[in-house]
Amino acid sequence: MAKKASEIFGELTFNKKVMKDKLSKEVFLKLLATVESGEPLDEAIASDVAHVMKEWAIENGATHFTHWFQPQRGGTAEKHDAFLSYGKDGEMIERFSAKQLIQSEPDASSFPSGGIRSTFEARGYTAWDPTSSAFLLEAGETKTLVIPTVYLSWTGEVLDLKTPLLRSMKALTESAIKLQQLLGNKSVKRIKVYGGPEQEYFLVSKDLYDQRPDLRIAGRTLFGAAPAKGQQLEDHYFGAIKDKVIMFMEDFDTELYRHGIPSKTRHNEVAPNQFEVAPLYEEVNVAIDHNLQMMDIIRRVAEKHGLVAILHEKPFAGVNGSGKHFNWSLGDESTNYLEPSDSPMKNINFLLTLGAILLGVNKFGGLLRVAVADAGNDHRLGANEAPPAIMSVYLGEYLAGLMDEIEGLGKVSEESLNHISLGVANIPKVAKDTSDRNRTSPVAFTGNKFEFRAVGSSHNCADAGVTLNLIVAYGYDEIAKRLAAKKGKNVKENAILVMKDVLQETRKVRFEGNNYSNEWHKEAAKRGLPNAKNTPEALAQMLGKDNETLFVKYGVLSKRELHSKVEIKLDTYVKIKDVELKAGLNIAKTLILPAVLEQIVLLGEAAKATAKAGAIGADLKAAARLYADIKAAITGLEKAIVACEKEENLDKKAKLYATKGAGVLDDLRANVDQAEALVADGLWPMPKYQELLTIL
Repeated sequence: MAKKASEIFGELTFNKKVMKDKLSKEVFLKLLATVESGEPLDEAIASDVAHVMKEWAIENGATHFTHWFQPQRGGTAEKHDAFLSYGKDGEMIERFSAKQLIQSEPDASSFPSGGIRSTFEARGYTAWDPTSSAFLLEAGETKTLVIPTVYLSWTGEVLDLKTPLLRSMKALTESAIKLQQLLGNKSVKRIKVYGGPEQEYFLVSKDLYDQRPDLRIAGRTLFGAAPAKGQQLEDHYFGAIKDKVIMFMEDFDTELYRHGIPSKTRHNEVAPNQFEVAPLYEEVNVAIDHNLQMMDIIRRVAEKHGLVAILHEKPFAGVNGSGKHFNWSLGDESTNYLEPSDSPMKNINFLLTLGAILLGVNKFGGLLRVAVADAGNDHRLGANEAPPAIMSVYLGEYLAGLMDEIEGLGKVSEESLNHISLGVANIPKVAKDTSDRNRTSPVAFTGNKFEFRAVGSSHNCADAGVTLNLIVAYGYDEIAKRLAAKKGKNVKENAILVMKDVLQETRKVRFEGNNYSNEWHKEAAKRGLPNAKNTPEALAQMLGKDNETLFVKYGVLSKRELHSKVEIKLDTYVKIKDVELKAGLNIAKTLILPAVLEQIVLLGEAAKATAKAGAIGADLKAAARLYADIKAAITGLEKAIVACEKEENLDKKAKLYATKGAGVLDDLRANVDQAEALVADGLWPMPKYQELLTIL
């Protein structure tokens, strides 16, 4: 870095410092009230903001602007327009109006809508989200002003992932404030929800990546025998970072800082060529916007270093896949509600927030599974590297013991209240030493926040954020209802009595042990916890009556929008699996079979030319047998593709791809991976795992 991080931080963002310097005081304060206090945007200031934003962008070399949104297909989307309009005499004028800032109309016809509109109805609207800073996108010497937005249909229905997130934040704020008022905290006006997604990724040589059609097309290797040295020595985890990677990371960090993304930690992960970057905490909508920018930046910077950043959840079989721990908490301006305190009243708040989370997971654990369901993550969940598909909560030995104590209370007294309060206050001091960190748990308390560890590395965390916000809003409302029904004026006693009932009700979702173990899977089944093995199974849970009621009650998704979302997820899953099956088929027929056949020809010629034809004959028979097995597996795959494509019902089609389709591709892979170990290295048509995972 030519400059200190503090000198370049946020230089590409239209942040509060820039706004304060360039806007009038009145306009700045009104805009700040929207950004920081959640007040409605005063549209009267939009012209001033648009003018200053345009001038700032042009001063920094921008020629175009775009509304940047998050369609349900995944990733982000943008349509670039020049800062130009034409005068009466045909002259060009650099202009950016309030209307262009606040609203745009990208063609919506090719974005998935899940039946929410007909394909010939193309109108969709993006609307400025002032709570997330505009920024400059660089491509060589070209710069574009990027304006974060939401995305809605002509009828006002959701077409994106960000709108439900913002709605869920509003719902959680309202529920949290209602409970705070019951607890006597009348001064709270706004609740903030915080997030911090850690990002895992792989780096591979671009030269080798370009020789792997499965990586290029499907994002993961569809074939590949296990290398002699994978991750079994565990020498990569937190190991010394190689020079080539350090140089990449330095450039990566620089770009993150320039975009105002507070990157803090970088290190080697468990698998070879796997790495992680972790940011500081931010408000959850901003944190998710930043994570989406981060995923784009990481790809662009990697390419400059002759590398490819792979964000697929399981690009390589037999080694760990990638996810992102989604750190989540909430609080008011002065208090983190998941931070234990010396204050007895704040500790009551802390306990009730835990209770709200437990109630939410207890009733809506299936929705948490849905939030992380997609074709890529199906390969990773439960693979002894990520949490299983069973949603449970880990509190740690000390806190779990305290919960057991509350649950077992006979009578609540001042003495027992003081004891509990002191116990909670001691959590920061002793928890580190009295309980180990449970990396197998999907929802784990980690001192002052929860980590939702099942999110996939390629995911937009908005779905996870929406679900956590919603289930905690439900939990808060349930607790508030029970508190309001309690007789007596001692709010602390009433809160503990409510908490006692909550803990008894939610015992089935509390688990402190090894989530990977077969024993837990059996125990979870006894407890009645859902365990969706794949995405179609998970999505089948989403349209249950209670789930529909939850989304509709809190105004996050209408019933129509919810059904649309499920249809989009199923359709996306089907298309991804279809691409994988057809890519696997093409690779096997055009690359693998010719290589095996060439090996057979060479062995046949060698057998004729040598006196030791017997030994070579055995190899020849093995190769011929594998050739026949691969041919048979290809035939099975072709039939499976026809069967899947023939099915017209989307639910049934998705299940076919998840079972029959995945099964025949696995059968083909097993034979191809055997062939890789038999065919001469010079004949094998693709770089092997050993090359892909050790080039750095």
